[in-house]
Amino acid sequence: MALTTGNDPVLAYKAARGYRHEADKFALAGLTPIVSETVAPPRAMEAPVQLEARIEAIHSLAAEDPTQAGKILTFEARILRVHLHDSILMDGEADRIDPDKWRPLIMSFQKFYGLGEELQPSTLATIPEAVYRSPDVEKARQLVAATAHAA
Repeated sequence: MALTTGNDPVLAYKAARGYRHEADKFALAGLTPIVSETVAPPRAMEAPVQLEARIEAIHSLAAEDPTQAGKILTFEARILRVHLHDSILMDGEADRIDPDKWRPLIMSFQKFYGLGEELQPSTLATIPEAVYRSPDVEKARQLVAATAHAA
């Protein structure tokens, strides 16, 4: 998967790195595409966490360097919908992930790792989660409720 691109033809700088065109990445990965609710791209049914998002802004890094300008980009995304598999939810909670049940794949320095067991308790965990919530969480809940009511 890592050395594939949906671009056909493959861009020259990617071809030089060994990339090849792949029209159906879902099939290549053995994943099942399912319809998203708020965006056009499909979700992967097998993924325990699925996020539907809209790009809000694109930022170019190292823009002052003519050899790098426009080549390194960061994207700001607004999450529109979150889908969570029941197997990773906290008991009795419909919208909270249990960190002891979910083991996401993490890339660090081009290598893949999984999370292990908790190393030690965090004093930050003693602060109620609601204290950390930003106003956009309530806005999202209202939007979901309005969408459900309209349907």
